[in-house]
Amino acid sequence: MNRNRLPQWLNSLIDRIADSPTSWVGRIAARRMGRPAPAGTVPVTVFEDLPKRVLIAPVNYSEQGFAWARALERADPTISARNMSIEVPGGFAFRTDLEVPLGTYHNDRDWQERQLRAAGDCTHFLIEAEEPPFGRLFGRSLEAQAQALAQRGVDLAFLAHGTDVRLPSRHAAENPWSSFHDPLIYLPRAEVLARRNIDYLTRAGRPIFVSTPDLLLDLPEASWCPVAVEPARWRTERAGSDARARPLRVVHSPSNSILKGTQFILPILQQLEQEGIIQFKLLQGVPSSEMPAEFAQADVMLDQFRAGSYGVAACEAMAAGCIVIGQVSEQVRAAVFDATGVRLPIVEATPDTIADLLRALSMHGDLAPQRAQSIDFVQQVHDGRFSARVLRDRWIDSHNPEGS
Repeated sequence: MNRNRLPQWLNSLIDRIADSPTSWVGRIAARRMGRPAPAGTVPVTVFEDLPKRVLIAPVNYSEQGFAWARALERADPTISARNMSIEVPGGFAFRTDLEVPLGTYHNDRDWQERQLRAAGDCTHFLIEAEEPPFGRLFGRSLEAQAQALAQRGVDLAFLAHGTDVRLPSRHAAENPWSSFHDPLIYLPRAEVLARRNIDYLTRAGRPIFVSTPDLLLDLPEASWCPVAVEPARWRTERAGSDARARPLRVVHSPSNSILKGTQFILPILQQLEQEGIIQFKLLQGVPSSEMPAEFAQADVMLDQFRAGSYGVAACEAMAAGCIVIGQVSEQVRAAVFDATGVRLPIVEATPDTIADLLRALSMHGDLAPQRAQSIDFVQQVHDGRFSARVLRDRWIDSHNPEGS
């Protein structure tokens, strides 16, 4: 549904319903999320008996909650870390410590209360993307749920993932390729939600983290907690690196084609393939478990051309030895270097420059040095060690006073 085509009164009604989950219309809408699983059949989070017990919930975007939990446990043997996520029907089957069916998360009061009691046993709780971890408990109010955790002595922190705090007005003004220029995106609602989330995080007075460095523009008080991948899972042996001996093997894996800018680059790639410059493969709907094999066959991975940043997919491709190309702002490149002392190896391009860049790369010859640079970058910045250090230094081990 393109909300930009709807009359203003209807958009206002849709927003009021979304903002009133306890109204009769909101309750009816919640039922569309599905019936809960049979009572008592969905488990709750369980920790090991260790001094520090960390829970990360409830979204696990691109498996990051799971990855950060494992990174924390590797970094500190006194930490038992767990993540919890909401099931996404038709999703990518990301690994998680606890996956809760959508109907249970929204509509099972028994599970919500049991999970709250279980969360009261943790020492630290990282709430992702400003989503309420206990579904519709307390009227689906994140603030009320956070207060309930704080009253149980839990040390809270928040982590923003992307559009939850990325201000459309700011991003569109600074980036001519911004997805917020797209007519399919309903800007008024996106602006309201981002401002609402930023306001809450600022008022909450708790540690704030962001998963991508561009979000530091919207939350300057936050700390960058890099996304984490497993280099060993993506490592591959490549037989030969001379790109001149064959067409350059190029892949593009858009989780959301509008946000990635697929519509801008696809005609260009099809033309280059017809000319024999590249061999192109569009990866859509591929399960996460199959992506290492796909990247292993590619020379180049085209990431995104609208966000001005990079994320998990780019890191996975670099770990596999792909040369990653995308549109990355100078602010992001500077933030990465300032935090790590390592330069981001993603090759800069826009839809206007991608054709010339791929032509030049196809004649480059030996790609091994660029592959090695990509692999080294991920091992230094995105294998979880840096992320765990940030979470520990800026929150878990910093003895922040409890509260929300």
